[in-house]
Amino acid sequence: MAHQPGRVLVTGASGYIGSRLAPELLATGRHLSVLARHPDRIRERDWARDEDAVRVVAGDATDPDDLRQAMEGVEIAYYLLHSMDGDGDFRERDKRMAHQFCHAAADSGVQRIVYLSGLHPDVEELSPHLASRVEVGDIFLAGEVPATVLQAAVIVGSGSASFEMLRHLTHRLPVMVAPQWLNNRIEPIAVRDVLHLLVAAAELPADSNRTFDIGAGEVVTYRGLIDCYAAAAALGRRRVVTVPVLTPWLASQWVGLVTPVPTGVAKPLVGSLVHEVVCRERDIWELVDVPEPMRLDAAIAAALDGAGRGSGQLPEPGQAEPGGLTSADPPWAG
Repeated sequence: MAHQPGRVLVTGASGYIGSRLAPELLATGRHLSVLARHPDRIRERDWARDEDAVRVVAGDATDPDDLRQAMEGVEIAYYLLHSMDGDGDFRERDKRMAHQFCHAAADSGVQRIVYLSGLHPDVEELSPHLASRVEVGDIFLAGEVPATVLQAAVIVGSGSASFEMLRHLTHRLPVMVAPQWLNNRIEPIAVRDVLHLLVAAAELPADSNRTFDIGAGEVVTYRGLIDCYAAAAALGRRRVVTVPVLTPWLASQWVGLVTPVPTGVAKPLVGSLVHEVVCRERDIWELVDVPEPMRLDAAIAAALDGAGRGSGQLPEPGQAEPGGLTSADPPWAG
């Protein structure tokens, strides 16, 4: 008899990554549990209508009892949550939630936690948001339940905060004044590949407990990413003038004015750009059976198709894809 894949828990299922991961997991034959503060919104999604395959639990990830109810019978638990809302205590809230999640997973017999974190350099002082991501990953790795922590930089996909920020900046500002750190190197990855790796993480060896850097292998600057987008969208080359005095706070206010990314989300996204984020290892690609990563130009083209290539219409600030700016996307991807 063929092995029946175990049940998985998806938190953040209304967010950008979680809402896309859930149907991918269902396609592998797994049954899902979903923890949601607004279960009716989850049940409206096509993938959640099969009640035999999807169990929706009403609750909050900050409540230990709700967590344990959601984790009943769960083999793999996906943690796709963060507190990136602009309030100053988000790091403490993230740590509390991660500790509670760890304890509930251990008590419930969960066999693996999978967490989508942020790619980051080895420096003493990270941006607050990246530092929080690293802290949460460290909590999981130190817990009783083995953890897989996937670390990504810019995720290219229609609806993600990072893509919407890139899209609106490039469309609306043929000439822009930007901070010098837009010349820092980054290693993007297509949302398709992130989903493949998240699904495959459930099949890693039982004793695997580590971080994995995930990127598509093409290193560019953010300025170069703007050029790539402009070429794919047939917009013509954009002129970016860098200056040394545009602080992350000022840059986030500027981003909030011309993109649909709320300032509370834009601030940590922009703050993360002060770091170069390039993969230091590519072990995950050797350990799992997934397709080769998409090239950057193909990933941008696919994202443009998802956003309505050639429509000439951009949503106004606040009108991005539902769920695209909420729970659980990496530092720039949210």
